[in-house]
Amino acid sequence: MRIGAHVPVRGGLSSAIDAANACAAEAVQIFVSNPRGWAPPRISEAETAAFREAWAASGLGPLYAHSPYLVNIASPNPQFLLNSLEVARATVETCAQVGADGVVVHAGSGGPTEAREALARAAASLQAILATAHDTSLVVELTAGTTGSVAATFQEAARLFEAVDDDRLRLCADTCHLFAAGYPIGDEHGVDACFADLRASGLADRLVLIHANDAKFHRGSKRDRHEHIGEGFIGVEGFIPLLHRPEVADLAIVVETPGDLSDHARNIATLRRLAE
Repeated sequence: MRIGAHVPVRGGLSSAIDAANACAAEAVQIFVSNPRGWAPPRISEAETAAFREAWAASGLGPLYAHSPYLVNIASPNPQFLLNSLEVARATVETCAQVGADGVVVHAGSGGPTEAREALARAAASLQAILATAHDTSLVVELTAGTTGSVAATFQEAARLFEAVDDDRLRLCADTCHLFAAGYPIGDEHGVDACFADLRASGLADRLVLIHANDAKFHRGSKRDRHEHIGEGFIGVEGFIPLLHRPEVADLAIVVETPGDLSDHARNIATLRRLAE
């Protein structure tokens, strides 16, 4: 298990290494472009080469990049869908160049009454993005179950993965999203039930990344609002059994909690203590 955080790269890619060290992160997640815009990554060959060398010497890893927030691979709006595909492909290509282990993309959402069509769009989008993902993984993140969500549960993810039909596709589970979607992961029995559903879905071997975030709102709220570890409705009673599950023993655990690097350091330290 490698515990880390999503860290900023405001000083360029290599600043991710300093940020990771500052909060004692092992696993790292970053953005490689503006997370709230459509502009594709613009990283020079010199910066890419310098980062690859520094990263290899750092002892950190794995490294994941998160696609921009705007990306919706199931959007019913044709132009929005096209924009999503273009920036997702560019992100994958950049991440292959910098040596990232994978690119995280949300499962997406469509209109409230077109579940079948949204699933088809999401599957076609993932197939198109995978066509450029030769040297890095594409990792689908389950959502919090808001209206039109394509995949908020493991069973829904299984249908999406079956429609994509590509063994290279990988899975990310966010604890806040799972809780918001209705999984009762606030205690040991609920965590057991959650992982039983993961195994039943046939996706246990596809899970590579956990986003470890407590939840600001009650279970089943469908609201994606992160809280510091142990300070939300999941609580330490949920994270202790989760961190001791055999399915997560070899995974990357990344916090996306609010605040700065000192907050990340506190949350990482909490997770390590709970994992003992």
